[in-house]
Amino acid sequence: MILPAYRIGPSRISGAGLGVFIDEEVAAGRVLTAPDAIARVHTFDEVLGQPDAAHLLSATARWFEDRYTVTPEWPDECYINHAFRPTALWHLGFVIAAADLAANTEITVDYRHLLAPGQREDFLDAETGGEIVGFSWAESLRISTTALARLLNA
Repeated sequence: MILPAYRIGPSRISGAGLGVFIDEEVAAGRVLTAPDAIARVHTFDEVLGQPDAAHLLSATARWFEDRYTVTPEWPDECYINHAFRPTALWHLGFVIAAADLAANTEITVDYRHLLAPGQREDFLDAETGGEIVGFSWAESLRISTTALARLLNA
């Protein structure tokens, strides 16, 4: 679920398609999206073992450790795009404002937290041209926890 007022519109990121934009100012540290209606989580191998795995991968996000949510119905949260310098922090399935955000800001997160370890996106970071490769669980947790602690202690 997306908590602040928002809209889906054309992304400002080249090649990204649609994006999620907030319609109100949001303070740093505020939860932007929270997991809801998660019926079940899957191991990455379970996702890969599905007959439509190629289709499901774009709707798969790591929630914790080696467990992934799969949302093929493509809720609005799925329009949050990637950035190496994101406007929001992905932490244990929550998306949290990484700074004070003005209305009309596009919500972005670093997809390396959502991917399986070593999994590569089939596109590059639009700003840097860098590869987007999934972090290990330990690395993701360390990075997101450190960023969240910094944000909340600012």
